[in-house]
Amino acid sequence: MADITFEHVEKIYPGGIRAVVDLDLQIEDGELVTLVGPSGCGKSTTLRLMAGLEETTRGTLRIGKRIVNDVPARDRDVAMVFQNYALYPHMTVYQNLAFGLKLRKIPKQEIDHRIRSTAEILAIDNLLNRRPRSLSGGQRQRVALGRAVVRRPQVFLFDEPLSNLDARQRIVTRAEIKRLQRELKTTTIYVTHDQEEAMSLGDRVAVMNCGEVLQYDTPLNIYHRPSDCFTAGFIGVPPMNFIIGKLENRAGKLWFCGGGIELQLTASQIKKLAEQLPETLVVGIRPEAFYLPNLATGPALQKSVNTVTVRVRLVEFLGSVMDLQTFTAQGQMLVARLESRSVEPNSQIELHVLAEQVHFFELDEIVGSEVIRYGRNLGLSFNS
Repeated sequence: MADITFEHVEKIYPGGIRAVVDLDLQIEDGELVTLVGPSGCGKSTTLRLMAGLEETTRGTLRIGKRIVNDVPARDRDVAMVFQNYALYPHMTVYQNLAFGLKLRKIPKQEIDHRIRSTAEILAIDNLLNRRPRSLSGGQRQRVALGRAVVRRPQVFLFDEPLSNLDARQRIVTRAEIKRLQRELKTTTIYVTHDQEEAMSLGDRVAVMNCGEVLQYDTPLNIYHRPSDCFTAGFIGVPPMNFIIGKLENRAGKLWFCGGGIELQLTASQIKKLAEQLPETLVVGIRPEAFYLPNLATGPALQKSVNTVTVRVRLVEFLGSVMDLQTFTAQGQMLVARLESRSVEPNSQIELHVLAEQVHFFELDEIVGSEVIRYGRNLGLSFNS
């Protein structure tokens, strides 16, 4: 096992296309780190730089204490699992697992021991004599995992390995990957565009966009304390609601007003904001920060002064919860996630807001009403 260090790593393709920009990342020995972001954000390129499939334009890349910028892929002691499985169709599962070990001239007895112990861990020991065409998608993925595991590398690299599986198989295989990584304690980088997958798997998560890492932290901190508008909007389902507005002083009370929404700030929020006090800012409210008073429990929720009257446009029932797509009188769209109950489309309801879970961001660049750049979090969010 080994730690991994990216020091000011960049990848620039011909034509000046910057796929990875000044990447500084420290992955600890035995840690599972997920890279998440939209298509084209640079996460797969980062993984390919680690694997030696791409050359760095500048910067330093280390595995342990060894600089590997100029080390060939075959000598880096990493194992990569691809999205398309990359199994040899004419070989049995056993032969697929053994192929890489034979190339490394591992003794036959050791190969057999590794294959059978790995197959037992992955529950594919009854598939060793079958060929890939007779396997399900989930079984093929476990074979691809097994081929990486039998090598016993210093580092595992996963490039969106579950994209070809259906929803149920993804959940099951995701749990297997996490369990396997915990047992083997092998340093792992996992690339995905699925933020739920990234948050559930990673010890730490790196949120990327346009080749940059915008936030690198634990899943809990990324969710509750996003560093910027992009991270806040990308992480979380449904996405965070963003409202552009201004602060108003009313009889010594500080209020945010915008989009038909009025929110009274808490004392701690006012104290912190007094040091910065931007004229215009962006408020972020997660859908689950809304509640209906008659469904709320506990005295703290009943005392909220932050309410907004909305008209329901769409109701999506998801079992124990429902998502409401609503609009304020000024046309501001808000999505609320609430306990399931009977709510009719086009009805008018009053939503209450948990003020301590409201996030405040700098206003950066907008097109229409959409924040398109990374306005910095002003540090007032979530029990601040």
